[in-house]
Amino acid sequence: MKIDIRNIRREYLRGGLARKNLSDNPFIQFQKWLEEAIDANVNEPTAVIVGTVSEDGKPSTRCVLLKELRDDKFVFYTNYESRKGKQLTGSPYISLTFLWHELERQVHVEGIATKVPPEVSDDYYKTRPYKSRIGARISPQSRPISGRMKIMLAFIRESIRLAGKEVKRPENWGGYAVTPTRIEFWQGRESRLHDRFLYTLQNDQSWKIERLAP
Repeated sequence: MKIDIRNIRREYLRGGLARKNLSDNPFIQFQKWLEEAIDANVNEPTAVIVGTVSEDGKPSTRCVLLKELRDDKFVFYTNYESRKGKQLTGSPYISLTFLWHELERQVHVEGIATKVPPEVSDDYYKTRPYKSRIGARISPQSRPISGRMKIMLAFIRESIRLAGKEVKRPENWGGYAVTPTRIEFWQGRESRLHDRFLYTLQNDQSWKIERLAP
């Protein structure tokens, strides 16, 4: 490379995170941080990196958008026949990472993913923009296609076929709800002495809170 990336770094100086300022409930703490990210106009505040595991134990990640916090679960939507959907069918273990550069914050979640009830997916699908609903119906997500024109023609044909009709949710598209067992809140600090607090779910459904070394 022409650029020496070894010296690309910055100090994190926006603030710290103290135990006394943390909620005992990680979901309340997450909502607080998410609201602050939205208020700060960070770029894509609901973007989340989703990690899944293949049948042979290999991890893979991609970015989706968080769409709801429901009953202490993190909810996102996708094609059930996509790569992540197939991997979640084989293993429900999942990780989520939120990264808000502007606030020098991260949240890491580990847990179990389950499909939301069909009626929940139906309700959300109806709120999507018309073109997004059409796109969800015609995209063979994660599978090879011969070119962009193929998907564009499929989009046009489906739009014409459903003109003036209700655009129903396809059965292979819907939501996942992630029930967390581990949630870490990370706040960048000067000299890489970051603040990290880990919530771990206990057998009695309470949360144990520990400070982690940076």
